[in-house]
Amino acid sequence: MLKQHLKLLVAVSLLLAAFASLAHQQKAAVTKVLFNPRTQHIEVMHRFYLHDAEHAVKEIFGGGADIIASKDTQKQFAQYVAERFALLRDGQPLTLDAVGFETEGKFFWVYQETPIPVALEKLSVRHNALRDIWPEQENLVNIEGRDDLKSLNFNGNTELLEVSFAEQGHHHH
Repeated sequence: MLKQHLKLLVAVSLLLAAFASLAHQQKAAVTKVLFNPRTQHIEVMHRFYLHDAEHAVKEIFGGGADIIASKDTQKQFAQYVAERFALLRDGQPLTLDAVGFETEGKFFWVYQETPIPVALEKLSVRHNALRDIWPEQENLVNIEGRDDLKSLNFNGNTELLEVSFAEQGHHHH
């Protein structure tokens, strides 16, 4: 009887260990797209779990990549993210300037910005970072500072999502 019991205990603890390691990789990133009236810029802040980024860089750039210790790897990862994220107006991507990147606690941040386009009524967003490595990766994009908060979730086969903004003041023709 005890043997049976022990077997069950081992099975349960193995299962728990499997869940724990699954939970360890969050497979989720959050991006904040902020319309900042003070700077007249759209500020983009990508937040990745450092743990995910660590795994990702080894898959993308090979085993020697080290996002914790290597500035080069950090820069490479920031470029990788920039290549897979786009804000588009009428199908044309806005030019996003790289502002920088940093490690903060368990997060890795990548920053971009672009001037707010005049009379912007619609914005399309693409966010494929890490989704080319892990199909289960989800990228959430929150658009703030213009109308109400809008959230776009990139998962599965989602390629492009669009938001519309209310008329900004009066247009003079």
